[in-house]
Amino acid sequence: MPTIESIKKDINSLGYADKEEILNYLEKVITFGAVAKEITKNIKESRFSKGKTCPYCSHEEISRYGRYNNKQRYLCKSCGKTFTDFTLSPKHNSRYDVDKWLKFAKCMINGYSIRETAAEVGINPTTAFFWRHKILDALRAYIGVGSVGGVIEVDELFFRESFKGNHKKSKVFKMPRTSRKRGLKGKNSSTVKRKRGISSELICVVCAKDRVGNIMTELTCKGRMSYTHLEKLFNDRIEKESILCTDSLGSYKTYANKHSVSLVQIKKDKFKEGIYHIQNINAFHSNLRAWMQKFKGVSTKYLANYLYWFKWLEFFKSEKRALKSKQLLIHAHTSNCNIKIKDFQGRKPAYV
Repeated sequence: MPTIESIKKDINSLGYADKEEILNYLEKVITFGAVAKEITKNIKESRFSKGKTCPYCSHEEISRYGRYNNKQRYLCKSCGKTFTDFTLSPKHNSRYDVDKWLKFAKCMINGYSIRETAAEVGINPTTAFFWRHKILDALRAYIGVGSVGGVIEVDELFFRESFKGNHKKSKVFKMPRTSRKRGLKGKNSSTVKRKRGISSELICVVCAKDRVGNIMTELTCKGRMSYTHLEKLFNDRIEKESILCTDSLGSYKTYANKHSVSLVQIKKDKFKEGIYHIQNINAFHSNLRAWMQKFKGVSTKYLANYLYWFKWLEFFKSEKRALKSKQLLIHAHTSNCNIKIKDFQGRKPAYV
């Protein structure tokens, strides 16, 4: 009978591809075996950590109401509705088992495309798209905008407004401008001209990060940002006696003067002012842009979801890879999220 040491020795003698195959097999056995059996328990503990309540009306007086398809049902004595442990969660009304969702979460951790994910999990690409945004909507509700304090680096990032998607069958959407056909050139080039500089065709995303790792990243407005947009974003979300480190944009100065916030503005072509700089937020922007490129353009109405996806990955980047998919699934099922497929058609961009 082989020993642990002999197995390790055999593994070390293998090539990189064979080692990767063994790693995937072990993840499948360990993560999608043992963890899949416990995931329901973990989700229940997370969703109802403050006691069992009705997901529809938050009432605390509930009772058991039998089982259906081997799932425990409950009855709310206030609104009279029945529910399970997964009601109003991404998995609500899904016919697939938890292990499928766990595989899907792993694909999200690895940053797979919709088609790659669908092939890996064994579902339809359309289903994969809806699963992705059901999870991200719930994750956005779980994480929230957040808050920052101490030395806070703030800077804005711009993405082009995008209406990406198949709108041929839509009865509620009307294209507000001529389609650009992926930057078509030649005789139709007049239809793809873009405004120069910071215009209303750009979506402003304000990002803030403090020195302990707290992050805020939100869609703020179209075009150039004003101090009123900063007021909406930072209202009750900045600790007292914090110091804002920004570039030379005048909106930051106006906001700081009106709200008596300490401000250090880094002059153009300079990197530091003593201990103050915006290098961390610039690195965050660089990583975010590089990560977003793999999706080949994101529709503006879904942009907030992708920002929170990246934000979650930043928060848990030091976690072991085998545990990340479990954590992602638990966090996505902690908050109630009553999103339906029909809600995707008329969705609006989520400005703060």
